[in-house]
Amino acid sequence: MPPTHARRATFGLFGLNGFLLGMWIVHIPLVKDRTGIDDSTLGGMLLLVGIAALVGMQAGGRLIDRIGSAPTVAVAMTVLALVLPFVALAESPVVLACVLTLLGLANGVVDVAQNAQAVVVERAYGRPIMSAFHALFSMGNLAAAILGGLLISQDVGMLPTLVTAAVVGLVGAAACRRPLLADAAPAPTEGGGRRRVPWTPRVVLLGLLAFALMLSEGVAYDWSTVHLRDSLGSTETVAAWAFGAFSATMTIVRLVADRIVARVGSATYVSVAALVGAVAMLGVVLAPSAPVAIAAWALFGVGLAGCVPQFFSAAGNVDPTAAGTYLARITSFGYTGLLAGPSIIGFLRTWVSLPTALLVPLVGCLAAGLLARRALAGKVPA
Repeated sequence: MPPTHARRATFGLFGLNGFLLGMWIVHIPLVKDRTGIDDSTLGGMLLLVGIAALVGMQAGGRLIDRIGSAPTVAVAMTVLALVLPFVALAESPVVLACVLTLLGLANGVVDVAQNAQAVVVERAYGRPIMSAFHALFSMGNLAAAILGGLLISQDVGMLPTLVTAAVVGLVGAAACRRPLLADAAPAPTEGGGRRRVPWTPRVVLLGLLAFALMLSEGVAYDWSTVHLRDSLGSTETVAAWAFGAFSATMTIVRLVADRIVARVGSATYVSVAALVGAVAMLGVVLAPSAPVAIAAWALFGVGLAGCVPQFFSAAGNVDPTAAGTYLARITSFGYTGLLAGPSIIGFLRTWVSLPTALLVPLVGCLAAGLLARRALAGKVPA
């Protein structure tokens, strides 16, 4: 099967994943009302999804190295689609917790498997194409936000909406399965036992940098609007523009980042882009007005957009015969940062102002910019 077909299919997988998750996200307020949970319980439920996803990533990594990323992502995407409608059927916190655990597990497997397939496709192309896949995920989120919001405004029930989304997911997963490429054959092991995949200094560094940058991304998701409203006195409408500007530049830059990486190399790209993110966050911290802050959050999106995909690509190429395991490790580092970032800022807000707390992602971006060349150019033992 030509790699162009596999590339389109992988685009479809990332878009489907973003769409299915987005459909859950836009219905969170309705799910909250249906089950009668308060904000604290909702926070615990969302944390449960994240923890389940981390477990799913580790299981997914082992499955990929055993049976390949193509069958793994197809089955996991099918499970994700099948579980989604049960969110609308949950009437108690206990049932909702069970459904969300399954949702998180399936999404964790999908996340690592689709990135593993993206690495295989990128290797077949012989040039960077990873960032574009992540742009499709963002587009899937956007499509779900627009369609889901429209259906909610028209009083369409949550169950028929999520059932329809599930059908889209099932059909899409089936359609995308056949063109996918086979992974590298696993290396033989002595005695036929499970192969031990070692941790190396380079893998640890890649993971730590992914943690730092996805922590920064999580902070933008959860605190950009709060920053404008609480620190700069903006209205909720104006505050929403900060997140909108960040999301828009993230999506746009991911569509063009691969061409830049092909010209300058991933190490140079991340070194410069992460430092742009640090400068942008300094602009956020020092912003005297809402327009300046919105521009700074937009520039922050420019800096972050194409960085993490380069770490995923590098992880999948440390050892192609153990790509699933290494990708699971790096995505777990990154996803932990995504979950931890907003919480760290919330904790620091007890002691310092929000602009001061936002120095944390600034330091993370600065560290990534200074150390990216060492991690991506292979100057640390692999």
